[in-house]
Amino acid sequence: MRAVTVTPGVPNSLQLTEDWPEPAPEEGAILVEALAVGICGTDHEIISGAYGEAPPGQERLVLGHEALGRVLEDPTGTLQPGDLVAGIVRRPDPVPCPNCAVDEWDMCRNGQYTEHGIKGLSGYARDRWRVQPKFAVGLDPCLASVGMLLEPTSVVAKAWDHIERIGRRAEWKPQTVLVTGAGPIGLLAALLATQRELSVHVLDRATTGPKPDLVRSLGATYHTSKVTELDFEPDVVVECTGAPVVVLDAMFQAGPTGIVCLTGVSSGGRTIDLDAGALNRDLVLENNVVFGSVNANRRHWELAAEALTRADQGWLNSLISRRVPVEAYADAYTSGPDDIKVVVDFTT
Repeated sequence: MRAVTVTPGVPNSLQLTEDWPEPAPEEGAILVEALAVGICGTDHEIISGAYGEAPPGQERLVLGHEALGRVLEDPTGTLQPGDLVAGIVRRPDPVPCPNCAVDEWDMCRNGQYTEHGIKGLSGYARDRWRVQPKFAVGLDPCLASVGMLLEPTSVVAKAWDHIERIGRRAEWKPQTVLVTGAGPIGLLAALLATQRELSVHVLDRATTGPKPDLVRSLGATYHTSKVTELDFEPDVVVECTGAPVVVLDAMFQAGPTGIVCLTGVSSGGRTIDLDAGALNRDLVLENNVVFGSVNANRRHWELAAEALTRADQGWLNSLISRRVPVEAYADAYTSGPDDIKVVVDFTT
């Protein structure tokens, strides 16, 4: 069968392997026909050779962690043939650590977890894949064209879950949210904020292309200024750029008892001036919280599925810039200037 693969650590080793073996039964009882996989920055970094790890005993890694498939067979009865399904990305470490032991693999404490299409497990960018029932998330039929958005939505579902848990430390009635970055994560974070009936502001550098209209169609306000030029102090900031200056500005901009959730990953290697004393003073005196969030456990995947089902399906489809047949995989993994989410289509 076909599979999009790389040799981890070897830049530009991306290829479509035509004779990849069928998924082994040990991968899971549920056999799935791939419909599509979404592409994100993690895929591009693996292709560049920055990281990635093939399964034990293999030289190549199948990419794809934003999966959408249709069940072919499930002898366990968890799902039915024809059901839409997404596969959870992370698997708990084998020790397991205290968090993995209670299915909070997103909070793994020893780093020995594995991840489909990223670290030690074949990904979902292949014609067929298998999954264990515990890691299979069934989707509403209305998500047939956008179900590959479940994985990035699970990331922001977790972010909002933790924001709200932190908020319950005291009487807390947030009204204003700032999302920095209007990529897929930022736009989905804004979507979940609007579903909470909050006043949502999204900040991004793009002045043309689809981003401004996507934000406004949510009923949110779009900004292209610097964070420090905003005329309000948000109760919540969801930072999705990883840009060091934006990250620090967001910490300073948050209002009293504000919560700043960092979801963007910085590349490092850049030094900037920082008044650490002023930042410490603001965080302490205003009872603010800054925390990082990545990945998601099954509960968050289920919350994400609910959020996508409630969302306007036309808006979700507008997030998908291009749907590229798997045979044209090289085009799919080449970023375009106005791309939001590019999808590899396995149905052709």
